[in-house]
Amino acid sequence: MSRTTSSRELPDTDRTTPEEDVTPEASPTAAPDDPALSEESPAAEEGTASETGPAVEESAAAEGAEEDASASDDPAEASDSPTEAGDGPTEAGDSPTEASDSPTETPDKPVAARKWREKHPVAARNVGWTITALSLALVCFALLMPTSLDKFRPGLFVRIPVEAVLGAAVLIVLPRRPRLVMAVLAGLGLGLLTVLNLLDIGFNMFLGRGFNVVLDWVLFDDAQAYIKDSMGSGGAIGALIGVVALVLIVLVVLTLAVLRVSNVMARNRDAASRATLVAGTAWVTCAALGLQLGTGSPIAARSTAALVEDRVHRVRATLKDEAEFAKEAKKDAFGSTPGSQLLTDLRGKDVMIAFIESYGRSAVEDPDIAPGVDATLAAQNEALTKAGFSAKSGWLTSATYGGSSWLGHSTFLSGLWINNQNRYRTVTAGEHLTLTGAFQRTGAWRTVGVMPGVQKNWPEGKFYGLDEVYDSRELGYEGPKFSWSTMPDQYTLSAFERLEHGKKQDKPLMSEIILTSSHQPWAPLPKTIPWDQVGDGSVYEGIQKAGKDPGDVFYDSGKVKKAYGESIEYSVNSLIDYVVKYGSKDTVLVFLGDHQPMARVSGNNASRDVPVSIVAHDKSVLDKIEDWGWTDGIKPDKKAPVWRMDSFRDRFLTAYGSTPKP
Repeated sequence: MSRTTSSRELPDTDRTTPEEDVTPEASPTAAPDDPALSEESPAAEEGTASETGPAVEESAAAEGAEEDASASDDPAEASDSPTEAGDGPTEAGDSPTEASDSPTETPDKPVAARKWREKHPVAARNVGWTITALSLALVCFALLMPTSLDKFRPGLFVRIPVEAVLGAAVLIVLPRRPRLVMAVLAGLGLGLLTVLNLLDIGFNMFLGRGFNVVLDWVLFDDAQAYIKDSMGSGGAIGALIGVVALVLIVLVVLTLAVLRVSNVMARNRDAASRATLVAGTAWVTCAALGLQLGTGSPIAARSTAALVEDRVHRVRATLKDEAEFAKEAKKDAFGSTPGSQLLTDLRGKDVMIAFIESYGRSAVEDPDIAPGVDATLAAQNEALTKAGFSAKSGWLTSATYGGSSWLGHSTFLSGLWINNQNRYRTVTAGEHLTLTGAFQRTGAWRTVGVMPGVQKNWPEGKFYGLDEVYDSRELGYEGPKFSWSTMPDQYTLSAFERLEHGKKQDKPLMSEIILTSSHQPWAPLPKTIPWDQVGDGSVYEGIQKAGKDPGDVFYDSGKVKKAYGESIEYSVNSLIDYVVKYGSKDTVLVFLGDHQPMARVSGNNASRDVPVSIVAHDKSVLDKIEDWGWTDGIKPDKKAPVWRMDSFRDRFLTAYGSTPKP
């Protein structure tokens, strides 16, 4: 039904029978362009205000609650919108499509709401102003919101956002319909920026960097797979629903909040104009004087504008980097080196390159983690020495942090700085020589990859120069998963021994092995068992069931650090135990971490350094790197050299073979 007749067109006699206003016989022919309904008309502006507006409040203050209730008796006022004062950000009469135009509207709602206002005029006003205040606070919060958790401080939200001042000025001067359109667009835009800020918070927490709007969308698929592996299909579906709901809620609530504030300002233009002028003057003054809070944050804030500028800059830099990196990847100091000249000083050696998931500098230096890890490294170093092995260790700065392990792997093996997904796709689609590929090029080694974390086809194996790749489906594991990790590290190494290393070979082996038991959320964790009991992995059923629940560990900073340290101890024990038990005089082991653990473990300002060690039975192997200045043993000294991870390939190929071409 239609109820577009203005309150100023109704005769006084109609005001005594409000029920008539909501009957089907109400006039459906009111012209939509009637000046009485126009926002620009002062009469309409004042006459359609609900009790939440200051005009009614002043009337109530001067004439008493009885007159206030009488003012709300106007049926045309009540019919302007089914949304009562305090029920939402959209003020009465300010919707671009009048509520009375809805064909599905029932007369009971406005009548019931009006009766409630008549009965509780003070409560109606209080609710209305409370919602308006909350809407304004929500808008300001979104404008001042930081992009990392460590920057959240109460003082941050008492600053003056210039975007709010400029936005208010624009909305005040716009006519009704353009104002509503602008308010909706502003609310949606602010909602989108808030969603991006939330993504920044998450990425900073897990990966130590902000969200890249060009490259990082692909990571959501990996995130869903991680949640599914850690929490099951139900948990993954629940997480997806939760994320979608959160995004919709943010967009809708911020849009309604901006509409609410806009409508209140429109009904009170003079007061809103004065307030905006005062806020603008204060902002200019604080900016000119450089006034700051005690935390060092400027009172005159422009956080949202700065974030938008930063995102635009990052998009441009990403697009520019794509073209530049494609050229860089084509340059290779060892790209044309014949296989006969590569790795000549390692001929006849079985070389293992092992990555330990999340094995970062924090594992050996954080006071809450290091004691257990250091004790493990010391004990295993002694075991290596007794078995006739020696080791040297240093530090490498990883191209990634907290996750995206494949970026660390590709940086280490390719000699290129692979710090984003686009670079990874570019380099793996080309023919840049990798460290593993150099072994293959010589023709002197059989090259294999052991990838328990790979659960589907992995075409990158060809790029890395691997003759054979064993993924999680080909390792014969019949035991339970340990959260994300498909199998314990000890089983992975046992399978490698059974499938490759323990067999008679025509050539020495070069193997790339990824150890995953130290992958977050670090619960439940496997335990070391006798090697002859590993079997097909079914023995781990009881160990997995007796382990801790991920939710009980991951969200507690103390427990998660302890669990992380225990996972590193397990991985190191598994790897060194394997070398001691199954290694020979020709064994050479290169092992390192791929990146630091997430900020919850390593801290908000942790370095990106990871330990790297070379272990060999033949002392001449370590003599070749004597000039590197590395620390003796498998624990690097704090003052040991720190190199970028992409520099390792060329240093290694130079130390054990030919000199790179300029």
